[in-house]
Amino acid sequence: MKAAVRTRYGPPDVIRVSAAEKPTVKDDELLVKVHAATVNRTDCGLRAAKPFIWRFLMGLVRPRVTILGNEFAGEVEAVGGGVTSFKVGDRVFGYNDGTFGAHAEYMSIPQDGTLALMPAGLTYEEAAPSIEGSHYALSLIRSAKVQAGHNVLVYGASGAIGSAAVQLLRSLGVRVTAVCGTKNVELVRGLGADEVIDYTAEDFTKDEQRYDVVIDAVGKSTFGRCRRLLKPRGIYVASDLGPFLQNPILALTTPLLRGKKVVFPLPTNDPATATYFKELIESGEFKPVIDRRYPLDEIVEAFRYVETGQKTGNVVIIIEHSN
Repeated sequence: MKAAVRTRYGPPDVIRVSAAEKPTVKDDELLVKVHAATVNRTDCGLRAAKPFIWRFLMGLVRPRVTILGNEFAGEVEAVGGGVTSFKVGDRVFGYNDGTFGAHAEYMSIPQDGTLALMPAGLTYEEAAPSIEGSHYALSLIRSAKVQAGHNVLVYGASGAIGSAAVQLLRSLGVRVTAVCGTKNVELVRGLGADEVIDYTAEDFTKDEQRYDVVIDAVGKSTFGRCRRLLKPRGIYVASDLGPFLQNPILALTTPLLRGKKVVFPLPTNDPATATYFKELIESGEFKPVIDRRYPLDEIVEAFRYVETGQKTGNVVIIIEHSN
């Protein structure tokens, strides 16, 4: 099969599109013929081993995972003997941050992974970017215990996580203030934001409103900068470890002060997560935002674009098959 392969850590150029061995399936696994995938921050971090902690998880000197890609949509090609939830021919979408492998014509995934039948009416390209950023957004919202009527600020509202967070918050009946750049102001307002702050025109940390929760969806701010935006018992939650790994540390220490605090989310990966987004998409309350599409042969360019930090929503990889 054709796949985007890397055998060392480094810049986008370490990726090579070449022939690779087609996966075999274990008793509890599915073989998925991948039609679309994405390139996202997780892929970039793992490819470059940044932060360095990735190396302790995925190989200290050389990566154990040679084919990246954690988000996908495709067709079930084969199933193991113990698979009961899916059958050959099913159109599925999902997220796999265990063994990755979506940047290829075929990948395997356990039947009890983050996997579901595709939402009705979606193409593979539309379904592929439905879970990675959105499941992080959901974990941020749930960890902060956001409720209807809360006032929430989302910093980085036009990225994969941020654009999902705005829509999820809207579906919960939350008042949303979104922070993004000039070109995405109308897009973010259309996603459901009640108010939009253009960070290129003003400093969002000087906002006079006070919020129940501040969500940093791009990991480019800090609790220290955003603290004044919070109500007396407000919560700051970020999609990143923060400078010097401060966010998990602050999540342990700030609750002891019984005031403004940091929480650190732990995303849930299971079939229920995929089913949740399937139902949300079918209800019309959530739609993944797509910025650009690249064929698999141009995946290096896709990585370069994602690393500019300027993408809007998601970058999709289209995988064409010769048969």
